[in-house]
Amino acid sequence: MTNPVPDAIRLNPSDNVVIALRDLGAGSRVPDVAAPLAGPVARGHKIAARAVAQGETVIRYGQIIGVATRPIAAGEHVHTHNLGMGAHEQDYAHATEVRPLPAPAAPRSFMGFHRADGGVGTRNYLGILTSVNCSGSVARFIAEGVEKAGWLAGFPNVDGVVPIVHGTGCGMSGKDEGYDTLFRTLAGYARNPNFAGILLVGLGCEVMQVPDLIGKARMRADGNFRYMTIQQTGGTRRTIERGMALLREMAEVANAARRQPAGLEHLMVGLQCGGSDGYSGITANPALGHASDLLVAHGGTTILSETSEIYGAEHLLTRRAVTPEVGARIVERIRWWEDYTARNGGEMDNNPSPGNKKGGLTTILEKSLGAVAKGGSAPLSQVYRFAEPITERGFVFMDSPGYDPTSVTGQIASGANLIAFTTGRGSVSGYKPTPCIKLATNTEMYDRMSEDMDINCGDIITEGVPLEQKGREIFELFLRVASGEKTKSEELGFGGAEFVPWAMGAVM
Repeated sequence: MTNPVPDAIRLNPSDNVVIALRDLGAGSRVPDVAAPLAGPVARGHKIAARAVAQGETVIRYGQIIGVATRPIAAGEHVHTHNLGMGAHEQDYAHATEVRPLPAPAAPRSFMGFHRADGGVGTRNYLGILTSVNCSGSVARFIAEGVEKAGWLAGFPNVDGVVPIVHGTGCGMSGKDEGYDTLFRTLAGYARNPNFAGILLVGLGCEVMQVPDLIGKARMRADGNFRYMTIQQTGGTRRTIERGMALLREMAEVANAARRQPAGLEHLMVGLQCGGSDGYSGITANPALGHASDLLVAHGGTTILSETSEIYGAEHLLTRRAVTPEVGARIVERIRWWEDYTARNGGEMDNNPSPGNKKGGLTTILEKSLGAVAKGGSAPLSQVYRFAEPITERGFVFMDSPGYDPTSVTGQIASGANLIAFTTGRGSVSGYKPTPCIKLATNTEMYDRMSEDMDINCGDIITEGVPLEQKGREIFELFLRVASGEKTKSEELGFGGAEFVPWAMGAVM
């Protein structure tokens, strides 16, 4: 039986705002609010519980989300017209709140593809990796040629051929941060355990040289790796023919792989949110945080990212860092981002997006506090650069932009073999070779976009489902998808356009 949805919720006793859980009209009386509503307030948006003076801090989750830019009356809608970022200082208190997770009652496993380097894949794709944009069309032509030829049907254990194309690789410096970041990203994709083999295709004259990738990166341990350049092979048609022939040879090797039991220490889940709303930090994000804790307790790894979207909440991570040095790495990345945005004419509070604001989020501080909830409560084991190989198990952080396709690209390059993605507005995307689980923050959007969403977390509000129960549901879906169950985005065919490396530096 459906429980009646309350009009609003106060998330922490110290909060001076409550969150509307349904569309409310002017004059409505809301529990914990000292006066009738001054005007209509949409679900997911904030209401002043009491009068807030101009310059006074506004509190949600028991944390500062901004300051009042003018006096706010009790019962008034709190949003962009009366709430701003304001100056804020954080007490990082490095490594002071490290609490080990309780041990699981029994070990769990999934059925995956064991690789020569010790990794375990949740999928068994062949990839066509490109060193430069100039070889992108040929990579797609090769994949299309394989599909038209039809011979892939004779290799039932191969999930498909994925062209990994992008917009850079030349017109760039060969020795700066942008080059190093792209190099790590390409090398990381080649090593991702969801690939059973990689064909690397270059043009031949680009900055990101194929010999450098195959020499310095040492891209695969299993030998199921081939490479060529269009210029040396003899042009487009010959490269397509040669590429198709090489992939057929590689498919023979890939098809010999079989799913076998693997411990959860081999599961690495990238935690993402996109199209966030006022419900994200109440439903899907904390539920995913609980699932993250369950996986970490079983020896697995979860990756929180999107550095620009932990801004203002980074102190919640530094306190959980296993050492002060790990906490300091988070702060160093925050300072780098402040400089990065400033020198590019931006600012950290350029976020939230218009869609986020329509969904009820006002400042980056508010958005970040909800986003960090995806990381649960586990100790923070390590902090990594974008696309850097992740070697520490447990809950970790990887530096990235908040732009979802780029952030996920970095997580997959770092080794993620599964992605969990919360959304309130309804983000649609997929990320081959890694399956993506979509978690809806609210029931209304889930009902409207159920063909794209794997789990509805809105029932935490509409049905009173406990966060822990929803977290367990997400965790169990982790294991089923890791073992081969397809996600909604996979069924729809997403994943061919979402490889977006982080482009840094001058384009020349």
